[in-house]
Formats: sequence, C-alpha cells, structure tokens
Amino acid sequence: MRTITKRDLVQLIAEKTNVQQQKAKEVIQSFLDEIITELANGNRLEFRDFGVFEPRKKAPRLARNPRTGEKIQVPHKVTVKFKAGRLMKEKLQDSGLAQDGAESSAAS
Repeated sequence: MRTITKRDLVQLIAEKTNVQQQKAKEVIQSFLDEIITELANGNRLEFRDFGVFEPRKKAPRLARNPRTGEKIQVPHKVTVKFKAGRLMKEKLQDSGLAQDGAESSAAS
C-alpha cells in the first residue's frame, strides 16, 4: 500500500484536467480549508456517494495514567467522524483490499 500525499494528488489532478499544478494546488487547498472551516463551525459535510464528515463532541472523562495509576481528568474535545458513502464502499470492496487483508491475517 502506498501513501498518497497532497502533492501527488495535485500532480494527478493537474494532468487529468490539463491545468497548471499551481492552479490545481490552490483549488485543492481551498477545498480542504473550507472543509476545516465548516467542521470548526459545527457543520456536517455531506458529499453524495463519497461520504459524510461530522464533528463529534467527546465529553470530559476520568482516565488513568497506565504508568503511575494516577487518575487524571481528560477535558472535552471535538473529533471528526467520517462515514464512507455508497460509491466509496463499493469501490473498496471491488478493489480486493478486503480479501487481501483477510488472507494476510489468516496467514499469520
């Protein structure tokens, strides 16, 4: 499995759309910035067939330091939940990754 960076995506999209890499980079960065802004404002983002990004509030809780056993208060925080859409789920299932993962864990 490869790691695809933003730079890789910029190059791919620039090639596919016949635009300069700088312009593709600006558009991609604007898109990502807008997603962050909307999530920070508490909004849910839904992209049909791709998926849904939703901010989730985690309540404050009492935790334990595993080294010392000391109890500590963990403050509330906001995380992002992503739920894959129908098309993404289908593509991932059709890609064979699910079978490869099952085979490699069975071989262990």
